Amino acid sequence: MTTAWRDRDRMRRGWPRARRSDLDDEYAWFFRAEFPAVVRTVVLIVRDRGRAEEIAQDAFMRLHVHWRTVSRYERPDAWVRRVAIRLATRSARRERIRPSLERVAAGPSVAEGTTPDLDLLAAVAELPMRQRVAIVLFYLEDRPLPELAHVLDCSDGAAKILLHRARLALAARLGEEAGDVDRSAAP
Repeated sequence: MTTAWRDRDRMRRGWPRARRSDLDDEYAWFFRAEFPAVVRTVVLIVRDRGRAEEIAQDAFMRLHVHWRTVSRYERPDAWVRRVAIRLATRSARRERIRPSLERVAAGPSVAEGTTPDLDLLAAVAELPMRQRVAIVLFYLEDRPLPELAHVLDCSDGAAKILLHRARLALAARLGEEAGDVDRSAAP
């Protein structure tokens, strides 16, 4: 279904363009008509009905964001199907490489030649996600501060503050005093 002809006809007659409620009604109709077909397509790619439904829902969420534009396309069903196929392909690729990533992550040591401190790893696992990423990248993977800031999408100063707060949180979790935090390793 396309609404481009409808919008052109309205404009020729001097009527206003489709209102928001009309667009929502058209989207709801389109969703009910096309969702099962998109799910069938994605099931053939990922071979899991549950994941296929999630991926199709993600594709339709993206369609909803762009509905005003995509609804004017000649084939909006092709647009949403293309988005769903791309999402399914990415998901399948991630699932294919997941076992090798898990083997690497479950390796015997954090860094080559060292044994992990289980208390430290448990404390790092309890940190909020951004602090955990900062600690892992800076201390365990020995990444430079500018790279850390780039990965976290923040300034160098914000990355330093994040590392400082993460170190304080780790010190508290490990039962050390905040003054015991090694500031010489600070960025």
